[in-house]
Amino acid sequence: MRHSRQTSTARSLSTTASRPAEPVGEPQEKFTAAPPINFAKEDAAKAGSGDEKNIDLGKLRVVPASPSYFSSKPTFNDDFVSLSALLRKVSALPTVPNSEAPKVAWKTIDQYRIMTNEPVKTQRYHKMLHILRRLNTIHPSLMPPEVAEAMKRYKKASQPGDVRPNPVFIDEMGRAKGVGRRKKSSAVAWVVEGEGEVLVNGKSLTQFFGRLHDRESAVWALKATQRLDKYNVFALTQGGGVTGQAEAMTLAVAKALLVHEPALKPALRRAGCITRDPRKVERKKAGHVKARKMPTWVKR
Repeated sequence: MRHSRQTSTARSLSTTASRPAEPVGEPQEKFTAAPPINFAKEDAAKAGSGDEKNIDLGKLRVVPASPSYFSSKPTFNDDFVSLSALLRKVSALPTVPNSEAPKVAWKTIDQYRIMTNEPVKTQRYHKMLHILRRLNTIHPSLMPPEVAEAMKRYKKASQPGDVRPNPVFIDEMGRAKGVGRRKKSSAVAWVVEGEGEVLVNGKSLTQFFGRLHDRESAVWALKATQRLDKYNVFALTQGGGVTGQAEAMTLAVAKALLVHEPALKPALRRAGCITRDPRKVERKKAGHVKARKMPTWVKR
């Protein structure tokens, strides 16, 4: 009986799933491996000390410090077990509603994977975030130091509220300054108490803006709050088109008006004056007629 022998082709199989690109600025945690055990030196030390118990260190079984050592995700398992034990310890403390809890930006799953160098599943990481959010709802005045220290490990480097705008004041001449942008246009406006005069780049409002809609947009913050005849506006605009400059001036005048009267913020927000409009014209793509329009396809 003849047996056919087939040559096996060597294949390289990857047992690890492809990982996403590492985000910049997220370092891995530093760890130090345990030093190797010198059994010969330990045996000599035992023999020289005259210990009655003659223990052969070569036959001892090394027990790892963590019970998760032999799993594929030892760091994550230890973190999850420690947070669960911490939650059981402080579960009796009073809490606040989620809306009143401190705002915290937790690390994303990709950042956590890079930090621990482990393929953590999304569902399991969400369970850990659920425990962290529950710990974050503990009353701030009764927050234990060990809980606050444990949560630092899972927070992002930058938190909400860290970056705050520079305070704006009224200068010695009674002027308040505001800056606004729209598309490629930018505007700087100074608002001072007066009779309702408006100058844009040294020209009057009717001379600079030919369209009625642009004139209303430039002073919409004053018109929405019925302050047209109470303040004078001096603005400098540049870049973009006339409509973009008018809408940039809307934001600049609203910011300057808030310095004079901070109580007008709800009214200005309802009027849509203090929110930066992020919309811009989408760029044209290669092979397209415009940003998204494709050329007409003809079969013959």
